[in-house]
Amino acid sequence: MDGFDVHGIDVSHYQGRINWQMVGDHGIDFVFVKATEGNDYQDSIFCDNWDLMRIHGMKRGAYHFFRPTVSVDLQVANFVDNVILENGDLPPVLDVETYDGASKLQIISAMRQWLYEVEIHYNVKPIIYTNLKFFNKNLAGQFKDYPLWIARYSSREPRMADNQHWDFWQYGNKGIIPGINGFVDFNVFRGNHADLDSICFKPAEVISQSR
Repeated sequence: MDGFDVHGIDVSHYQGRINWQMVGDHGIDFVFVKATEGNDYQDSIFCDNWDLMRIHGMKRGAYHFFRPTVSVDLQVANFVDNVILENGDLPPVLDVETYDGASKLQIISAMRQWLYEVEIHYNVKPIIYTNLKFFNKNLAGQFKDYPLWIARYSSREPRMADNQHWDFWQYGNKGIIPGINGFVDFNVFRGNHADLDSICFKPAEVISQSR
């Protein structure tokens, strides 16, 4: 995708075992990886992916696939018990793209609880991931103080119903990267590398040293 400086991918167990050294050599700037789903599911190779991305110098982030009708407290516990952030990691991501029988108001309320509790735990504001249609129908006008990662498979940028801007854009799902078997999602970040660094996790001791 031309016109953007910062490019990334997102993966899960569906991509199988990944050669992270080859991925890093290809010039990928960031990677989001699935960590958890609902109240009791952990991606089968999250731990391996998480550790190997760090070893090979990848800027990494973890996402939770949200189930709106499942206990939010249990979903928060599932994520924070499995994801340990280190200095420079991307913020946690809440992946919201299914109703599971919940109403719009129920989804928004449950999202707010997850986002609040996870932000308190890590002391960094989480990212919201969803697709453009779901956002415009259910979330427009909400969550304006959170970074947004929007899926729209197109060469044209997402246009949000409330004119809110996106921070990450998942623009394709047929990407080919050396070191990964099969297709992978392609993403861009709206800003530059310094902008990306500015939203990343910083431990309390790092914050105090910078003051």
